[in-house]
Amino acid sequence: MSLPWTALPAAWTPPAPPPDIPHGDMPGDSVHISDIHVQKAGVIFPELWRLLPGIAAQNPAGRAVISICGGSGVGKSETASLLSHYLRQAGVGSYTLSGDNYPRRIPLYNDAERLRIFRGGGMKGLAQSGGYTVERGEAIRALQAEGRDADPAAAADCPWLAVYQREGRAALAGYLGSPAEIDFDELNGIIAQFKNGAETLLLKRMGRDDTALWYEPVPFANVQVLVIEWTHGNSDHLHGVDIPVLLNSTPSETLAYRKARHRDGGTDSPFTTMVLALEQKLLEMQAEKARLILSKTGERLSYREYRRLMAEE
Repeated sequence: MSLPWTALPAAWTPPAPPPDIPHGDMPGDSVHISDIHVQKAGVIFPELWRLLPGIAAQNPAGRAVISICGGSGVGKSETASLLSHYLRQAGVGSYTLSGDNYPRRIPLYNDAERLRIFRGGGMKGLAQSGGYTVERGEAIRALQAEGRDADPAAAADCPWLAVYQREGRAALAGYLGSPAEIDFDELNGIIAQFKNGAETLLLKRMGRDDTALWYEPVPFANVQVLVIEWTHGNSDHLHGVDIPVLLNSTPSETLAYRKARHRDGGTDSPFTTMVLALEQKLLEMQAEKARLILSKTGERLSYREYRRLMAEE
């Protein structure tokens, strides 16, 4: 298919999005486009338009894969939806896929698994260090019942608890964003099928309860660009992404956003704060591979500027 890879006008500005703009395929998901999302997409799109012709030319089917990654609340869904919209407006077929359909467990069970791994790792680590006593075990169970066993303030009152928290955190870090948590093989297979020119893909849908799991055949005959919006869109375990884009936010910015939206009930719990910090570390470790990095406020950052910003946090 011949694609319109012509130069953008020098004064190109992002077109206004329609109120019913198509978005990612996560069941129940919705997007709320604001000026900052339009600003971010407006910075990203001209660079994508510059890179895509060469990438598509190297693929026998003329296809390319973009990922929009970043922490919670940074605007992945909204920005990805806008980029897909701009591509379609320019005559290039695009589909937005949500990576959140590909964990091994529904959110309720995955949250429970994360907590189980943290607490199991913490108790085991405390025991192996020689610091476990019956009394300390009872104290930990009381803190668990209160949801405070991951709270650094609790360790300030009970210094031995620092071992439990350190070892639990290490165990949790080995799980988050790993193939144990996420079915990267399935998503990698979808990317490979897309790049091989598949005209229909069977895509997974995952909701928030036991019965909300199904597959949907999606036509791809007229799609040239797959846009993946996902926290782990720049992971070493994800293969076939041509242009990873990192939307950055510092841990404090991420937590402030989640508090503002009252997301996931225990938004400001010590355990949630720990999870966000560990996911942020994963994003930092992978950031050097990103073709584009944008700040929370929509400015393009070099990798050096990104490192300096994160060091100041």
